[in-house]
Amino acid sequence: MTATDDTATAPATELLGPLAPLVGEWEGDEGVDTAFAHDQGGVIDTPYRERLSLTPFGPVANGRQVLYGLDYRTAMWKAGDPIPFHTEVGYWLWDAATGEVLRGFVVPRGIAVLAGGTATADATTLTMRAAAGDPRYAIGENAYLADHAASLSFEITITIGSTGWSYDQVTMLRMSNLPDLLPHADRNSLRRVGS
Repeated sequence: MTATDDTATAPATELLGPLAPLVGEWEGDEGVDTAFAHDQGGVIDTPYRERLSLTPFGPVANGRQVLYGLDYRTAMWKAGDPIPFHTEVGYWLWDAATGEVLRGFVVPRGIAVLAGGTATADATTLTMRAAAGDPRYAIGENAYLADHAASLSFEITITIGSTGWSYDQVTMLRMSNLPDLLPHADRNSLRRVGS
């Protein structure tokens, strides 16, 4: 069974481990994107709103490994802009046997990331990391980005609370037009708007 199998049914909540509280539809309007703005020639903070959907699936078997997870899709909009400036599709995965938690996603700019870490089944803080060239948790990108805005590392920490969850993430970039590395940061707080 795969995450896209039309016959798949949602797994029991306890099989999702620390990902269980994330199931559902979420929105957040407190986002801040700290990035280089080409039209302004410098690093700026851009407020954004976000809509995120996380749908449970599983089991997925890799031999003896069994994964459960969340199929996700997110979009982010600058204030007053009807077209998202950022979208992602991917999976959050949980391996109960090893405590491994993963986030794999693709951004339509030509970037794919598989970030990972470890956690307990009842964890309320999760940290996942990836780095260019890492044999397990890696970043892939197209030739243009590799030459002009290479992603060297990615780290996300999410914090789950009683009324929602938040994230802080940093992608370290080597940009051809900047002398120093750039920490491209995003953060937001999300509230449930549907199950």
